[in-house]
Amino acid sequence: MLTAVTLLLLFGSVFLFSLIIYDNLMKALRRYEEKYVVQSVGDLSNMFLFVDQRTVFVLNFCLMGLLAVGGALLAGVGAGLVLGLVGFFLPLLLVRYYRKLRVEKFNRQLVDVLQQMSGALKAGLTFQQAMEQVAKESPAPLGQEFNLTIREMKLGLPLEEALINMARRVGSEDLDLTVTSTNIAKQLGGNMAEMFETISAVIRKRMQLEGKIKAVTAQGKMQGAIVSMMPLAMGIILNMMRPDLMQPMLHHPFGWGVVGLTIIGIATGWVLIMRIVNIDV
Repeated sequence: MLTAVTLLLLFGSVFLFSLIIYDNLMKALRRYEEKYVVQSVGDLSNMFLFVDQRTVFVLNFCLMGLLAVGGALLAGVGAGLVLGLVGFFLPLLLVRYYRKLRVEKFNRQLVDVLQQMSGALKAGLTFQQAMEQVAKESPAPLGQEFNLTIREMKLGLPLEEALINMARRVGSEDLDLTVTSTNIAKQLGGNMAEMFETISAVIRKRMQLEGKIKAVTAQGKMQGAIVSMMPLAMGIILNMMRPDLMQPMLHHPFGWGVVGLTIIGIATGWVLIMRIVNIDV
């Protein structure tokens, strides 16, 4: 009788503990979905890539599980945990990387577009007509953003608000400068053709300066990449040459801890190096 009561209490405790863990896990998943997945979907929508929120959430965990299982089968449990963690954050990092590439392409297009709009204004076209002409001739992403802005203005949205919405969607500092200058010129008056030429020249010079800085800091980035990859390369080489020494470490909790601390140290060093060589103009 006493044994049965003990087992019943033990089962009840485990059941309640499981419910608490399940409830906290579901809350964490909901917070993750609301904070990160919604942000990723919003960023994709701003880049004219329309993906359902639930699809992004499912693909995120499928990628995490795939990398975790693949790493565990190929290199052990420790590698599986590390790759699973990488897969958890990989979609968000990919979205941010794609957004960065899109902004850089937009900025390169903006330099020439400002010159085109300046010429169109000098030829006697209105600002909206100049935007329509540029939108027809420009490829994505600038053509997409200008077309959407023109549609908003045709639906009755004021020019200033439509330009601010475009700047908010794109997230480009160069476009923010252009939009702010345009709105001020529309309110106070001024030669917008000359203003666009000046902004285009400023953006072009800043791009040239950024190119020089990237060339100068390329050596530091390469050194950081080499130093960061050396521990992993040495581990692979030692595992191939002396597997009798490496395998016990990879199959022991102490070895997993050493590998985990090594990865954390490498990641921290890489982030610090990138912050040092990443000079914002």
